[in-house]
Order: sequence, then structure tokens, then C-alpha cells
Amino acid sequence: MATMDVAPDGDRMTVSMWGELDLGSRRLLPELYDMLTLSGGGVDLRLDAVGFCDCSGLNALLDLRTRALDQGKTVTIRSCGVAVERLLDLTGTRELFTGSALLERPAPPAPPDTGPPQESSRELRAEVAQLRRAMQTRPTIDLARGILMASFNLTPEAAWSVLVKTSQNTNTKLHHLAQDLVGTVRGSTLPEQVQRQLSAAVAGVNRPGEVAACTTGGPAADPDGHTVGPAHPA
Repeated sequence: MATMDVAPDGDRMTVSMWGELDLGSRRLLPELYDMLTLSGGGVDLRLDAVGFCDCSGLNALLDLRTRALDQGKTVTIRSCGVAVERLLDLTGTRELFTGSALLERPAPPAPPDTGPPQESSRELRAEVAQLRRAMQTRPTIDLARGILMASFNLTPEAAWSVLVKTSQNTNTKLHHLAQDLVGTVRGSTLPEQVQRQLSAAVAGVNRPGEVAACTTGGPAADPDGHTVGPAHPA
């Protein structure tokens, strides 16, 4: 789990992180948003001690950057280790975090033993392809998450949890599920199995012990398959 330390630096906040930046790192966003609001010019990140970073962690940093732009501020990466640096290079997002400050590149560590060159090259190509797909499908996934937030009064974290759980329980790729959810806005209907699992997931994160009605694509059903009525208006 990623942890962080915050120190004021003039009109900016310096945030030092260590640990792993993955899906769990989104729990740090509320505190980062607060630090951004308290700063005059933005947030400087020092990620030297981050040993692992995937697309979920990068998306959290991109969300922080978007919030900063809305406030007329910047988020810069002042220094980072090889895990973050490699992800920035693979996704082409390095320049998004430079701002007016130069990205300080630490001395590269000794390259690890990654096996035969041919195998390493295949793994790298597969990783790059996966990252590119993630960046391409992120807008649709974010839109689907917004639909869930608006429909069921969910937090961003709860809406993400509903998407992931429904994707797993229906054996549906996450971006395909997101496309289907977005399609309901234009009048399409979700398959009955997806409706049931979506309702169960919403009930689990929003109202434990109570089944929520699903308004995206028809009546919802509880985990046992019984149809439930529409949600009471707020």
C-alpha cells in the first residue's frame, strides 16, 4: 500500500510517496485533493521510493493533475524511481507532469536479470499493448463510472468497485461492460444477468443488506434472481 508524507514548500506542497501505486492508491486522493486546495501553486511529487506502479496508480496521478488544472495549478513529478519512470515513458505521459519544473532523473539502477532477450522483448511489447488499450478505454470507463455515481449516489471509489465486481461476476471485460452501460443512456438494455449482478454489486457497496434498484436498462434483480421495483426517489 502506498503511503505519503507532505511538506509545505513556498506556495506549493511537496508530497513524498513510497510503496506501491496501484488501485489501492486511490484512497490517497482525498488527502491529495486537500493538499492541492491548500497550496498556492500546486503539488510536487517525489516518487523515488515507489517500487511498483501500474495503470491504476498512474490514473490516480492523472486525476490529481486534472483537479489541479481546474484550479489553475500544476502537478509535477520532481523525481521518481525506475518503476514510475518506465510507465511514464511507455504511456507517453511524462510531459504531463513536468510543468515548469524539470523532471529530475535519478541515476539508473543496475538492470535486473529479466531472462533471455527474446522473452523480455515479448513481455515488453505485451505490456505496451496493454497500457495503450488501458489509456484508450479509460474515457469510456470513466463515463460509465459517472453514470453509476449519478444513478445510485455512489462515491467514485464505490462506482469503480461496482464496475470491477460486475465485470468479474459476469465474465465480461471491463471496457465492454462500460460500453454497455454507456449504451443504456441511448436506450439500449443490459442483459438480465448483468442487471442482476450490477444490482447486487450496488447493494453491496451502497446499502449493505438491502438490494438497490437498477435504472440502467430495466428492472433490477437481487442476487437470487428476484425482480425488485424501482428505487424510491431521493
